[in-house]
Amino acid sequence: MSPNPAPKVATTIWPRALLLALGAASLLAGLDAALVLLGVAAPVGGGTAPVLPPSHGILMVFGFVGTLIALERAVALRRVWGYSAPALLGIGSLAQLVPVLGAGTAWVPRAVVLAGAVMFAVVYVPLWRRQRDPAVLVQALGAVAAAGGAGLLAAGVSVAAVVPWFAAFLLATIAGERLELARLRIRGRWAEPLLVSACAAIVAFGPVTLLWPAVGYPLFGLALLGLAAWLVTYDVARATIRSPGLPRFVAACLLAGYAWLGVAAGVCLLTPGAPSGAAYDAFLHAMFLGFVMSMIMAHAPVILPAVLRRPLPYLSAMWVPAALLHATLVLRLATGDARGDIVAWQWGGMGNVAAVLAFVALAAYAAATGRRAPAGRATKGPIPRSRAGEPATGRTHQEGAA
Repeated sequence: MSPNPAPKVATTIWPRALLLALGAASLLAGLDAALVLLGVAAPVGGGTAPVLPPSHGILMVFGFVGTLIALERAVALRRVWGYSAPALLGIGSLAQLVPVLGAGTAWVPRAVVLAGAVMFAVVYVPLWRRQRDPAVLVQALGAVAAAGGAGLLAAGVSVAAVVPWFAAFLLATIAGERLELARLRIRGRWAEPLLVSACAAIVAFGPVTLLWPAVGYPLFGLALLGLAAWLVTYDVARATIRSPGLPRFVAACLLAGYAWLGVAAGVCLLTPGAPSGAAYDAFLHAMFLGFVMSMIMAHAPVILPAVLRRPLPYLSAMWVPAALLHATLVLRLATGDARGDIVAWQWGGMGNVAAVLAFVALAAYAAATGRRAPAGRATKGPIPRSRAGEPATGRTHQEGAA
């Protein structure tokens, strides 16, 4: 007798929703910390919660993005123990904000984050055994970088010094995802080895930036530039930008993100040693807002259905927060950082926060109402393969075209 799938889905959705809530809480706390760092009014000010500003980076990278990525990998793994990675990452990131943790115990939440990052790397062992694919290998390199960065933080290294490790984690993860779809247009035998080499160089140059910044950052910038060139050359976004609806939106977000990756590479190449001051702000936010957040906007209509088995229909209004993100980031970097205009820097930063919140609100509305895109919006295309080598759970033909 075949089992009824409905009860199984019902029993697995709520734990996933709780883990997703940890990521959402980290995002809100991280955005509040961003407003405090900008020196503008925030719902929870730095005077009320002095631990917020120094927790901004960990909340955004591990608490928000790391939890989401680890949750999607756990869904692909289909093993209960895999969910320990997003749980530890989310709990450890939020635990930084617990007021009872004094200076002597500040290492505890970072140790929890480290445990989550290690478990996240371990998840790739069975995934690699299941499918020995370059895309899985590239993503596993990113997980190793995440564990290395979390270990440095637990050892007391400053967040600023660990930023290249954060970047390597997210870059390799995203590059692996894009490789799965780039195969729709790859021609020749060198494309996949080139991507693996570029991501391996990014991960390898992370320790070099820490030990020898004057040498490491230019090398890191060259590796970033190589990855950006690969993405622009091989990604399907160059073809789907001419498609209607969701494929065009995804392609626009992807191509804009690749441009910001080039900006981050330029900062590393033109700044002697480790970026500081305005150069550090430009590198940080070109990478994590311009590139990473744009990737999140592009993949949100795919990630949520894969995790929660609930559709996230495309809405044309999603163009508004995406455009706002890039416009305010230009204001922040080109006028605020480049010209030293503190008012433009603050307004740009507040616009960044507003764009992220607006997109989250739109995504929540689309998922709650469950409205589907009008007929003709979804473009036919091959169903992408998951890292398990099977059709990606909850993914649609829309993603295949994007």
